[in-house]
Parts: sequence; C-alpha cells; structure tokens
Amino acid sequence: MKPKDFFSENQKKLIVSAIEEAEKNTSGEIRVHVEWECKLDNPLDRAAQVFAMLKMHKTKLRNGVLFYLSLNDHKFAILGDAGINSKVPENFWDNIKEAMLAEFKEDRLAEGLVKGIKMAGEQLSTHFPYNAKTDINELSDDISFG
Repeated sequence: MKPKDFFSENQKKLIVSAIEEAEKNTSGEIRVHVEWECKLDNPLDRAAQVFAMLKMHKTKLRNGVLFYLSLNDHKFAILGDAGINSKVPENFWDNIKEAMLAEFKEDRLAEGLVKGIKMAGEQLSTHFPYNAKTDINELSDDISFG
C-alpha cells in the first residue's frame, strides 16, 4: 500500500476541506504531508526538509504550517514558519499536538489531522486575518505524499 492509499477518499476530502475552511479566515497557508517512514530520527527535522521541498518558506508573510505524518513509525510533527512562530505562544504547537495525539491514540488519524488543522487555522486567523483584496492561495491545499 502506498501512503496515498492509506486514507479513504472521504477522509482525504475531510482533510482538504479542513484546510480550505481554515484558509478562508487567514492569509496563512496549511499543508499536510504523509509518508510511510520518517527518513530521519527526529520527525521535526524531517518536517523541516519537507517544508523546504514544498517551498512553504516562500509565502509572502512566512506564515505556512506543515502537518507531517509518518504512518509506519507513528511519528508526527507540526512546523510553523518564522512569521507565525514569532506571534503564537511558545507552547502553541504542543497544545495542538496533544489534541491530535488523543485522536491518533484512538486510531482516528484523519480526525486528528482535521482537529489540528482547525486549531492552527483559528490561531492563524487571529494573527494573519484574511484580506479579500490581497490574499491569494499561495500553496496547494492538497495532501502531499512521500
């Protein structure tokens, strides 16, 4: 099975819909990347590699957020760019990770991702509100797979 076949079509739609919904209220950009195995010991380090590969650091306001999920070795990370990290509380990503982990422990990976995306979207909308005149979708909302 390939990582792209892990989630059902309905689950993929729920995740992409959560990204689209979150981005309606913010200029921030949210991406989800899923792969079988984390190629590095630390999932945050791998998330940084994926972040660069997806060119998420090129957003105008440096307000991209990546949700990285490694299925086989049960690792995940949330990585925010410099613009968002300079504005959110220090433990912000930890709070989202804990909420997601509660879902993951119940084998609800899609639901955990959706919950995390919604929480990040709420925070992004506070610090990077949507502007109908200037905001464009800078990054794809589709899930990327490794």
